[in-house]
Amino acid sequence: MVTSRDVAQLAGVSQMTVSRVLQGSDKVAAATRQRVLAAMEQVGYRPHAAARTMRTRRTSTVGVVVADITNPFYPQLLEAVGRALDEAGQRMVLWNAPDPGDTSALRALDEGTVDGLIFTTVTEASEQLADSLRRGDPIVLLHRGLDSLECDQVTTDNLAGGRAVADYLVATGHTRIGFLRGPELTSTARHRERGFRERLAELGRPLAAELTAQGGFAHDLARAAMRELLTRDDPPTAVFCANDLTALGAVDGAVSAGRRVPEDVWVVGYDDIAMTAWDSYDITTVRQPIAEMARAAAHLLLERVADRSLPPRKQQFPSELVIRGSTAHTAPS
Repeated sequence: MVTSRDVAQLAGVSQMTVSRVLQGSDKVAAATRQRVLAAMEQVGYRPHAAARTMRTRRTSTVGVVVADITNPFYPQLLEAVGRALDEAGQRMVLWNAPDPGDTSALRALDEGTVDGLIFTTVTEASEQLADSLRRGDPIVLLHRGLDSLECDQVTTDNLAGGRAVADYLVATGHTRIGFLRGPELTSTARHRERGFRERLAELGRPLAAELTAQGGFAHDLARAAMRELLTRDDPPTAVFCANDLTALGAVDGAVSAGRRVPEDVWVVGYDDIAMTAWDSYDITTVRQPIAEMARAAAHLLLERVADRSLPPRKQQFPSELVIRGSTAHTAPS
């Protein structure tokens, strides 16, 4: 039977170093970690999970909670999270939960089935989750956060993203600017809308109530809302959508209403999911650095697992406006 001693000898390190690699410790240099992992692969070493759990009282398993796996953004995010956890020697268990504060995942944490949880979608109504966060349980919020609570969170600057879209549309000459909102309970929707509204007002182009509608982070709802906006007497010439799934629906709604994108109306999304770059959509959007966010969330969580007394940490990443064909590839003058 191959043991960790064999791995240590082949890699030229101590058994303690091998153990630290298996635990995902950040005290191991990247080059050393890769040498140990290569040695494990070469000798076919597979750690005995049950024995390690009994010894360390940890499962090396992290739960990841999403609320809508059908939204193309989440598989993209989950792939990045899974890769980051795998690099840290952790396994990922997925909860696809209609309730953003999923109680079954929290029970699994209490029972020791998982060492920690990453929640990719939360709302201010998630009371049981908020209680766990206040206790300092090993939980990290990724993508969406809670404004009312100090806890470990990894997000992008959604306010700045919304402002960047306003700057772009005004700079390219639009005066009839529309907006398809997201669910108000989510921090991403609130912050993107707030940044967009505030910047339009500062630029002397306040968002008109008759040019806004609920997109709901849903393709069908956004498609219907876009059709309705375009039937008005003085329709928008550009529409900002609170996420990319909404933007996909908006493009389809415009086409079904007999309008051309971008000749008749511009469409801008948010997230930069893979589908926005497809030739048939080619949507201008705001990009989130998903891979970097996933690595940061995994790192914060493993630190919290090791030490629950750490103070709450927040990491906010910058976003980037990506200009594509849905706005005619037009850069601001």
